[in-house]
Amino acid sequence: MNDFLLAAAGFVLATIALGLARIVRGPTDADRMMSVQLIGSNGVAVLLLAGAAEGTPAAGDVALALALLAAFASVAFVKSATPPIPDSDKEPERA
Repeated sequence: MNDFLLAAAGFVLATIALGLARIVRGPTDADRMMSVQLIGSNGVAVLLLAGAAEGTPAAGDVALALALLAAFASVAFVKSATPPIPDSDKEPERA
């Protein structure tokens, strides 16, 4: 069973390499951000698979921290990419 878990972790690592290629190629910032999310999710999966194969309970804590960082990164991206909403309480300026 440990061999299967380590093989699955290796496969997930290969998909991380594909995500790195997408970060380099782009073409848009949204594509790059989705790739960062892929790397974050796959990093969590690799940590959990390798931790289960090796019997390391601390891998779950590290995986949780990585998942939180990935979530915060996506929120920060959306906040920076969204244009500000104009105040609707103000009256429009008249010429």
